[in-house]
Amino acid sequence: MTGSVADGGNVRALRDRPFELLKALEKRTRASVAQTEREAAPGNEWVGVALRMGGETFLVAREETREVLSFPASITRVPGAKPWVKGLANVRGQLLPMIDLRQLLGSGLTAASRNARVVVVNHREIPAGLLVDEVLGFRRFAEREFDAEPPPTVIRCDSFLAGAFRRSGEIWPVLSLKTLVESQQFMQAAH
Repeated sequence: MTGSVADGGNVRALRDRPFELLKALEKRTRASVAQTEREAAPGNEWVGVALRMGGETFLVAREETREVLSFPASITRVPGAKPWVKGLANVRGQLLPMIDLRQLLGSGLTAASRNARVVVVNHREIPAGLLVDEVLGFRRFAEREFDAEPPPTVIRCDSFLAGAFRRSGEIWPVLSLKTLVESQQFMQAAH
C-alpha cells in the first residue's frame, strides 16, 4: 500500500492506535465511495436494449424503447398499407401498428418464431411496434466506448445508425428509433 498514514495509506502502522486507525479507515472508505459514485454517475453509462435482426446485433437506446412484447397472437391487416406494415395489434386495449423492421429495411421477413419480439417505440406522436428476430436484453456501456462512426452493416440501415459501441473486439451498432420512425421512408406506409 502506498500513501501516508494520515491519508489512510498504511493502516498496519496504526494497529496500536485504534482511534487513528478508525480515522484512516473512514477516510479510505469515503474515498472509495466517492470514486464509486463518480463511476456510476449518470452520463458516464449508456444503457440500451440489444436486439437481433437477420443475424446481426444492434442496440437501441433504453429511452427510445417503451417496452418489449411477445409476438402478438393476432395482427389485423390494414388494406392499402405497404407489405412491411403487418397490421394492427390490440395491446392492452390500444391499437398498435406492427412494423416488420427487417422488411422495412429491405432485408427479408421477420418470422413469427418463439424468439421473435416486438420493440415498442417510445415516441409521443408516432406509436409503433417493431417486429425483430430476438431481443437479447439490456447492455451497458461506458461513454468512452462510444464511436460516432457507425460500422457497415449487412442490413441496410446506415441512415438510421447513430454510431456504435466497441468493446473487446465487438462492435454494437446503435439504431436510432427516433430517426427511423420520423423518416420519410417510415411515414410513407400506404401504397
